[in-house]
Amino acid sequence: MESRKPRINVARRTRQWLLAPLVVITLAFGWRYPLVGFIVPLVMVIGLIGGVIRGRYVCGNWCPRGSFLDRVVSLVSPKRPIPDFLRGSAFRWTLVAVLMGLMVYRISLNPGDIMHWGRVFWMMCLITTAIGVSLALFLHPRAWCSICPMGTMQNALGGHKHQLKIDASACTSCGLCARACPFGLAPVEHRDHGIMEDRDCLKCAECTAACPVGALSWPGEQDKRGSEQAA
Repeated sequence: MESRKPRINVARRTRQWLLAPLVVITLAFGWRYPLVGFIVPLVMVIGLIGGVIRGRYVCGNWCPRGSFLDRVVSLVSPKRPIPDFLRGSAFRWTLVAVLMGLMVYRISLNPGDIMHWGRVFWMMCLITTAIGVSLALFLHPRAWCSICPMGTMQNALGGHKHQLKIDASACTSCGLCARACPFGLAPVEHRDHGIMEDRDCLKCAECTAACPVGALSWPGEQDKRGSEQAA
């Protein structure tokens, strides 16, 4: 039997190609023009606000580094499974404390100089991007996202919100949703519960685009379709 390839979310991928250069711009110019470094806290704030509303939606759809990892680094990644210990809460929250503590400490060395703040943000972007690319080259393109402090916070703030719906009666267990997921999650494993329970779901809609039978949908999406058909 010929294996089927999952369909792709074209709109999301186009958006990611537009966002990915922000990582390169920040790293290339932030050391010389520190104000460029403020792209980092801007993205952080957007991520936290988005986290309250839809969990890791920003990670999956609007994060420049996530876009860079998905579209560029994934081309050379071996795409191995992300180890369980990286997904564990103990390791993740330890890293949150370490990286956030380092950032605050560095800023405290010269808190009155806004250029110093910009350099610190640039340095944090450099360190975390280096870790992210290294993990991608040895493991999985989104391995960094399993331990990213912003992702961990978004998980905690709203990982239970806007959960993917799974129609078990329609699902054929073809596995295309798992193959399409950029984070290595498998919605099919949650079919009996009717929702994607994993709080790290990026809400990227790659799985809904890939599902050949329409078994996956977002809250309110089916009601909207029904209204359109009735009209």
